[in-house]
Amino acid sequence: MLRTSLKMADHAAKKLKTSHISIGTHNGHFHADEALAVYMLRLLPTYTSAELIRTRDLALLETCQIVVDVGGIYDASINRYDHHQRTFDTVFPGRPTKLSSAGLVYMHFGKQIIAQQLGKSEDAQEVEVIWNKVYENFIEAVDANDNGISVYDPKGIAAAGLEKRFRDGGNSLGAMVSRLNPNWNDSSPSDPIEAQGAEDAKFEVASTRMGEEFLRDLEYFTKAWLPARAIVHTAYAKRFEYDSSGRTLVFAGQSVPWKDHLYDLESQSKGAGEVVYVLYPERQTSDSKWRIQAVPVNKDSFESRKPLPEAWRGVRDDKLDEVTGIPGGVFVHAAGFIGGNNTFDGALSMAKKALEL
Repeated sequence: MLRTSLKMADHAAKKLKTSHISIGTHNGHFHADEALAVYMLRLLPTYTSAELIRTRDLALLETCQIVVDVGGIYDASINRYDHHQRTFDTVFPGRPTKLSSAGLVYMHFGKQIIAQQLGKSEDAQEVEVIWNKVYENFIEAVDANDNGISVYDPKGIAAAGLEKRFRDGGNSLGAMVSRLNPNWNDSSPSDPIEAQGAEDAKFEVASTRMGEEFLRDLEYFTKAWLPARAIVHTAYAKRFEYDSSGRTLVFAGQSVPWKDHLYDLESQSKGAGEVVYVLYPERQTSDSKWRIQAVPVNKDSFESRKPLPEAWRGVRDDKLDEVTGIPGGVFVHAAGFIGGNNTFDGALSMAKKALEL
């Protein structure tokens, strides 16, 4: 056993000599948080070409320039980012969820990553906005999953007598990473160095997949969500031009990601009333058909604040015109959350009538 450990330590030491920068994390069963943490670090110039050392040997970890998810130390001044200590209770600013190694790395290096993406300084307002948004939208769930924190209070769920209608655990990113680990009965090389190399290769696949999802989220918020903010703000300011109560929001040029921005605006404008329907063209052409969409009660809900009238639901074309009394009807979804009309005037008339019913 000692000979095997010395052999692996010597092999790791030789690897370190080929790279002056190294990232350390634990070997064995890997998880989504350290897989993502390693990927995020590699987005930074300092660690782009860093050697990855997966071990629990503290002597080897001491040789690494940065260590995540192992070592029993959280100290940013020496680049140690473990969260398994009994006393660890660090959370992201303004959020309640205890951090994992992913959250720790993101909290300390996320602004640098975002600044690179936007081509701005780390103290730019846009960087701060995206830093918070990506944490809430993506990283926090990874932290919660690794720390065994449920989305809902288990006691509250039990008291309400609620049960899941189906199993959804296998659809999470954490489950995806777990499936990439070797199975208990998979064959493994007898040589410990080769066995560790095979395990490391699987970890690299997991890290890449987590990183791809992170980058998709980051690119959405920097390239689509952020540019949409000004458009939503303009439409929100003009909403009384179309509806005296301000309950109809119109995007005259094109549809953009609006839900997050709308909820933020409403929270900042307390007492101004809630938007009920959003109108937007299907295409950026003068002859485009128009959609009317009911605003959900929150971003992740299928429930609308005020669905389109029940009598309209599941009805199309001429029959829809007859039911609504408004020409140009295209359809209304059976669930009442969205509908369409051939013209803007028709869609606006549908919104006004739906508000009255």
